[in-house]
Amino acid sequence: MKLIHVKDAIGHILCHDITQIIKGVYKDVVFRKGHIIRKEDIPILLSVGKEHLYIWEKAENMLHENEAAEILCTICENEHMIRTEVKEGKIDLIAQTEGVLKIDVERLEAINSLGEMMIATRHNNFSVKKGDKLAGTRIIPLIIEKEKMEKAKAIGGESPLLAIKTYKPQKIGIVTTGSEVFYGRIKDSFGPVVIEKLMPFDVTLMGQKIVDDKPEAIEQAIMTFLESGATMVVCTGGMSVDPDDVTPLAIKNTGADIVSYGAPVLPGAMFLLAYYKGIIPILGLPGCVMYGKQTIFDLVLPRMMADEKITAKDLAKMGHGGLCLSCEICTYPHCGFGKGM
Repeated sequence: MKLIHVKDAIGHILCHDITQIIKGVYKDVVFRKGHIIRKEDIPILLSVGKEHLYIWEKAENMLHENEAAEILCTICENEHMIRTEVKEGKIDLIAQTEGVLKIDVERLEAINSLGEMMIATRHNNFSVKKGDKLAGTRIIPLIIEKEKMEKAKAIGGESPLLAIKTYKPQKIGIVTTGSEVFYGRIKDSFGPVVIEKLMPFDVTLMGQKIVDDKPEAIEQAIMTFLESGATMVVCTGGMSVDPDDVTPLAIKNTGADIVSYGAPVLPGAMFLLAYYKGIIPILGLPGCVMYGKQTIFDLVLPRMMADEKITAKDLAKMGHGGLCLSCEICTYPHCGFGKGM
């Protein structure tokens, strides 16, 4: 680039965008890269504080910020995403569908560690909707060495850094345990909470079976749903260490593999996750899901709706950021809950 005084810039081509900012009123580009400076542009440039301009002088070993942003965007971009036009050297990626955003955090950190470039993303493993911004890419200076961008491309490799796992249709059965509900002593208030959280997804609700606190009755209810083609069974109640709470035993008796009984999340410590035949998830929801605004159920449900198999390691990672602060006004997912996954 060549630095020249703005009064000497007439006829020259801008190599970067010029932005005007009026606090609380206006922020936009007044001249874009490639604009040929005219005499009438000089007062405007001076009014935005530009007494000197960089004029692009192409060098074979250097890339302009727009070209570099395109490279970084290409490293990230996957199906179900579109990119915005480059603006002020930055390109955003926008979701074109609903799903769970997956990010290769290790490669993301490696690229951001190269210096003079950045990829900023949303959090890993969180739900996104069509139109949501997923990431922004740019370099810090106006130009950068081709060699450095080649290093970024090498780290990026063949697979994009970002992916959206789309939600799949699910057939779900609910098993509610508790003699107090079974015998009509109290009205079930757990099932409606679960149903409400399932409704935003493509779910066929197979029904809700209310059973007594007997492991064989709970097991039979679970198996009835499984044998009828359920892709997930959600069990509510009977998840504490109380002698009458036998839902974990019943889930185990189905032959399902227990991934974990317990999770480092509050609310949600007594959560149980198992897989029947290694494929179909069976969830044991603790009582906190019934009254907590956001719990372990909210963290794992979107991933399961995208047919992602949750592992014990996945649950262990949830401890970082797994403390809900129970704010008086809940702003989830625009808060720290679950953001360490």
